Amino acid sequence: MPRQLRARTSRPNYASLLTIGDERTSSGSDFAPDKLSDDAPDNDPEVDEEEAEAVPKQGKTLATAARSRPSITGTRPFHKPPPKSPSAQVSTSKMSAPRTAKMYALPNPSVHHRHKAMPVFLRKEKVERLDAPPTLFNPPKIVSTNSMTSEQFLTDRISRAWGYNVGPGPVWDIMEDRSSFKEALEGEDTSINESLRRPRVHQHVEVKPGWTRLDERDAAKYFPTNTMLTDNGQPAPLHCFLGPYGRQTRVEMAMFDSHATSEYMPGSTSFVFNVGSPAWGVDWCPSHPDDRPHRAYKHYLAVAPFSSRSHSPMIGAKVHRPVPACIQIWGLQSKQENTLQEDRSLAGEIKCEMVVCLESGPAFEIKWCPLPSHDQWNEVHMEEHPRKLGLLAGTFEDGSLSIYVVPDPEDVRSKDDDSTRPTSVHIPEPLLRIELEETCCWSLDWANSETIAVGCTNGYVAVYDIGHAIRTGQGSNMLPTHYISIHQSAVRALSWIRIPPTNGSGVPSTSEDPTVLATGGYDGMECLIDIREPHGNIVNRTRDVINSTTYSPFAGGPIMIDHDNSVKAYAISPSTLGRGHVLLEPDGPVWSVSASEYHAQLAVGSADGSCVTTNTLKTTRRGGSVPFFFRKIFQLDYSRKTGEFRMLDHFLPQETQERSTKLKGKQAKKDESETSTSTGVWPPEVGVHRVTWNMGNGLGGAPLLASTTGSGLCRVDWLLGRWMRNKVPYVNVPNMRKEVDDVMDEDSGDEAV
Repeated sequence: MPRQLRARTSRPNYASLLTIGDERTSSGSDFAPDKLSDDAPDNDPEVDEEEAEAVPKQGKTLATAARSRPSITGTRPFHKPPPKSPSAQVSTSKMSAPRTAKMYALPNPSVHHRHKAMPVFLRKEKVERLDAPPTLFNPPKIVSTNSMTSEQFLTDRISRAWGYNVGPGPVWDIMEDRSSFKEALEGEDTSINESLRRPRVHQHVEVKPGWTRLDERDAAKYFPTNTMLTDNGQPAPLHCFLGPYGRQTRVEMAMFDSHATSEYMPGSTSFVFNVGSPAWGVDWCPSHPDDRPHRAYKHYLAVAPFSSRSHSPMIGAKVHRPVPACIQIWGLQSKQENTLQEDRSLAGEIKCEMVVCLESGPAFEIKWCPLPSHDQWNEVHMEEHPRKLGLLAGTFEDGSLSIYVVPDPEDVRSKDDDSTRPTSVHIPEPLLRIELEETCCWSLDWANSETIAVGCTNGYVAVYDIGHAIRTGQGSNMLPTHYISIHQSAVRALSWIRIPPTNGSGVPSTSEDPTVLATGGYDGMECLIDIREPHGNIVNRTRDVINSTTYSPFAGGPIMIDHDNSVKAYAISPSTLGRGHVLLEPDGPVWSVSASEYHAQLAVGSADGSCVTTNTLKTTRRGGSVPFFFRKIFQLDYSRKTGEFRMLDHFLPQETQERSTKLKGKQAKKDESETSTSTGVWPPEVGVHRVTWNMGNGLGGAPLLASTTGSGLCRVDWLLGRWMRNKVPYVNVPNMRKEVDDVMDEDSGDEAV
């Protein structure tokens, strides 16, 4: 009997699943994205809420869609799809609907929504604003006004008004102090008095004994050097072309030389100076408002250059002390100190007044104590006890975090010293030195005058309470209050979210230290950390190195670096936590970003030699009348053939194109002729390593921006913004801030201008 084969059982036909549902909307795969027509709106989160209001309501949209469908009684009858088999119906119940993959799950009210900056710390009390345009070396005119965050009505109105700033710097009309420090003093006019809101701290601290003056010969080993030296042992001077394009002047700049760009370009308000070698650290020294008139509103700037132009530090490698290095103290002041105050702004100069000689090696980053820590300038100076200029913290190549008490340049200078040359002061030991045996300190940031955070090369973040150590002078073997593992490699970017924590009822505890940190490392991760929960919360991953981060109270969160050299702002408001949007896309890798506590302008320094600024509160309306401008403040070029530099400025504003990813791919070839012609290969000498706004000298000094480059050429710019079409939104500032009765109804968009 022949062998009988087993009967074949029926199997479901998977090809039939392709016909499930409406063929007009089916994509054919659960993992394939939906196909959108060219007329369909993009699901782009970077759209203004105001435009969402212009979109028809849901009911109207459905009605319109119903009218667009074929009518059942019309000439084109609507045919129902054939009934599906029971097996197919069972299969469809287990299949998920087609959806677009997202990298986050955040609330999205509508497809046309782009979140606006939401303030986290709300100040209900009155604040101060300028009543007249600020000028260098002159006292500002201050008046009281309502805080931007006192009412939601004012928050929306002033935030929208900031979007109409199209200049390179801040508009002086609506600048205000958005900082928060636990040291703020209580008083009837605390909020409108800067001396109470930013009080003087560490008054008991004196310059540490052991400091000595050095003559120029003994101080030479602490100065920057180079392979090419002059007869006096200093680096060879640089040659840089300054002035308008096509009519530039070749200028020779030796170390400690400075020039005002107004000498070569009338009307310019910038200063260029040479520190001798690449500088990775720069910061403005805070000053108390009561002492500024005694120095004719002079501004002090600390710059930390490397030991030579060819110096290349190794990450995580400690050098053994003593290693000669220096920090230079530059003073920006008026040339005409004896003239009337109205004439002081006509001419200014910046010169190196003092060189602090150290044994800790070159500094990777330096930051002054954010509150004024200098002695009173109206006191009589005693020769044996010089007054202090402030407390300066830095991370140095010996792997330490060191805090130095910097003496006042006017007290250490002798009457016989040459006024054109800086005075050299040797400080052998810092006031406080913090070292970790297993790692090096790499980045730092002050939370206030007593709490400081350090990013380490092993991926850890350490938080120190240095108040007791500074008061007692006993800081040896100091242990951190928090030591948290965050990154898999060195922590290069670190910034406090300088807002007070809240209690269980949601009330801010203004007498407590901040608890949230924003970090970025060489592993490409960007994290938010609450030190009360010792672990990192990743907000973004990228394949680039995160070199810098900053906190902007106007943008409502930290500003970091994303892929393709883009600069991105992330929200920390609970409703939009972690969501971000791109602010700027420079032509080169980003070295440094800086935001201010007084205005909404962001400064960015990149490796292509450009320093650019943009408005973090630019209008979010798609297709609005206000363009998304970013301003190139200057561009530094270098000729490898001749060894000469060229500094260009007065660029026309450029517009940032806000496009979705789909449109970027379609318009890549179309916009190729309009994009930048940058090669992508830049010499290290032109990189803008650091940018920083002046945040310690009140509203009158807020428009000052300092920047350093890899050549040793540094620059200070006085930047002011302007309104779109030169029209103040909402008629005038008193009406905008609700200081007077409104003369117009609440409006938005172009009607406000």
